[in-house]
Amino acid sequence: MKIYLASDHGGYYLKEEIKNHLKNQGHDVSDFGNTIFDPNDDYTSFVLPLAQKVAKDKRTLGVIFGRSGNGEVIAANKVKDIRAALCLSEKMARRAREHNNANILSLGAEYISPTSAKKIVTAFLKTSFSSAIRHKRRVKAISAYESSHS
Repeated sequence: MKIYLASDHGGYYLKEEIKNHLKNQGHDVSDFGNTIFDPNDDYTSFVLPLAQKVAKDKRTLGVIFGRSGNGEVIAANKVKDIRAALCLSEKMARRAREHNNANILSLGAEYISPTSAKKIVTAFLKTSFSSAIRHKRRVKAISAYESSHS
């Protein structure tokens, strides 16, 4: 699976650990940065290009990292066709995919351990969107609103 990663300084070290984990599992991983630890960087420089790429290629998923993950998820969700979810547990990650067809996972490095992050990412990547009509209807309504209000 093609997976895009991005982080600012707050999530840099967790991103690097997850990148190695995903590559070891055989995933095709592209890193949108930051590629060095820079305490003065801005997450928007990395998250927005990643979100644009995920929006263009529906067969990909993204994982974004920050100190809390909040700013990153807000920024990503400004891009049309992105449904980014901040998840602190495996269950949240599964629900984000099953119920909301989330295509970007946001992780807060200050709130989860690398071990938990690996489990959350794995749950996100292994879970598919539900075929339940109610979930499809809700995602369709969000997309329609997004298209008519942009």
